[in-house]
Amino acid sequence: MHALIVVSHPDSKSFTHAVAVEVGRGIAASDATNTHEFADLAAEGFDPRFSSADHELHLQQRSPGRDVAREHARLDRADALVLVYPVYWWSFPGLLKGWIDRVFTNGWAYEESAGGKLVKKLQRLNVHLVANAGATTRTYARHGYFGAMKTQIDHGIFGYCGARVATSELLLPDARTPEGQIDTAYAIGQNIFSSSHP
Repeated sequence: MHALIVVSHPDSKSFTHAVAVEVGRGIAASDATNTHEFADLAAEGFDPRFSSADHELHLQQRSPGRDVAREHARLDRADALVLVYPVYWWSFPGLLKGWIDRVFTNGWAYEESAGGKLVKKLQRLNVHLVANAGATTRTYARHGYFGAMKTQIDHGIFGYCGARVATSELLLPDARTPEGQIDTAYAIGQNIFSSSHP
C-alpha cells in the first residue's frame, strides 16, 4: 500500500513538518511493504492560484497542465492521502486549499454531467487529516469550529468527490505535549492502512 503525504507549511523546520515525518515513519514501521512519498507544497513551489487555464480545465475545455497532471499521477499511485497542515483561520492554509482547488478537478476527482448528475470518482481513496491547532480545545468547542471544519473539509471537499475521511486528528496544544503530539503522529502513520478499509 502507498500513501501520499502532503505537507503545507513554508518552514521546513516547523512542527508541521516534524509531524509529517513521524506519520511517514509510522507508515514505514507498520509493514515492510507499505510505502509513502512526500509532497512538500512550499518547497516544490506549487502555485495555488486558480487561473483561467484552471477554469478551462474545470469546463473540460483543455487538458491538465504539467503541474496538475503531476499531482494527479501522485494521487493515482496512492491508496491513502494524508494532509498535514497548520490550521489557519479555522481551515487549511491557502497553499493547501489552492492545491485542492487546482488538483481535485472536474473530470478527474468528480464529474458533473450536463443533466446535473454527479459522479464521485475518488471512492477508492482514503483520506487522513492531521491538523496542528494553535487554539485550545475550549476555544474550538465554544465557537463550534470542530463541526464547521468537519462540514467544510470532510463533507464539502472529500465527500463531494467520494473519498472517505478515515481519520481526522486535530493536534491541540492543551490536549498533549509536543512530544505526545509527535507520538500521536507516529501512531496515525502506523494505522493508516489498518484503518483505511471499513
